Amino acid sequence: MQTPETVEVTTGENPQGSVIWLHGLGADGHDFEPIVPELRLPTNLSLRFIFPHAPVQPVTINGGMAMRSWYDIVSFDSEGRADRAGVLASSDLLDGLIAREIERGVAPQKIVVAGFSQGGAVAIHTALQTEHPIAGLMALSTYMALPEDAESAVSRKDLPIFMAHGSFDPVLRMEWGRSSADRLIEAGYAVDWHEYPMAHAVCPQEIADISNWLSAIYN
Repeated sequence: MQTPETVEVTTGENPQGSVIWLHGLGADGHDFEPIVPELRLPTNLSLRFIFPHAPVQPVTINGGMAMRSWYDIVSFDSEGRADRAGVLASSDLLDGLIAREIERGVAPQKIVVAGFSQGGAVAIHTALQTEHPIAGLMALSTYMALPEDAESAVSRKDLPIFMAHGSFDPVLRMEWGRSSADRLIEAGYAVDWHEYPMAHAVCPQEIADISNWLSAIYN
C-alpha cells in the first residue's frame, strides 16, 4: 500500500520518538504543524512529529464533494456514520507509517499515534488493532468509528490513552467522545479523559495537557 505524503517537524536532533498525528475532515497535514512549538516540550526531548495528508475522496454528508478525508461519512448520526472499508483502509495507512518509523530506527514503544476528529477515529482503531506495541494513543474531539471492534482489540490493556473533547462541540457532540471513552474503559483500558469549554477545536489548556502527557510518555 502506498505511503501517504507527510509533513514532518522535529524538535531536536536524533529524535528519540515519533508522534504520528492525523488531521480532521477537509484539512491536511499542515493543520496541526503550528502546534508543535506551542507544546513547549522539554528541551532535552527530541521528537519527530509526522502529519500525513489524507487521500482526496467524495464525502457523502458534503454532497459528494471530494476533499481530504480518511473515510466517507455517510450520515450525521453517531452510529453507522463511518464507512467501514474506508476506516480500515486508512488504518492500514497509519499502520504502514508506524512500520516506516520502526524501519527508520524508532522503537515501537516510542511511537504515539494521535488524531483530531475524523483522524482521531482512525487513530483509535489503529491503536487498538495494531500488532506493534506503541507508546500511546491521543484522541482529540473524536469518537470510535467502529465501536464493535473494541472487544477484538489486540493492543495491551495498559496502553496510555489521552482523550479530550470540547463541551460545546457542535460537530461531534461531547457525549459521543465520552461514550467512546466509557466503551474503552469497559473493555479494560484506562483512559485519561479531559473536557474543555470549547467547540470543535483545540484550546491552550488542552495543548498544555498534551505537552504534559507526552513528556510523561517519553520520560
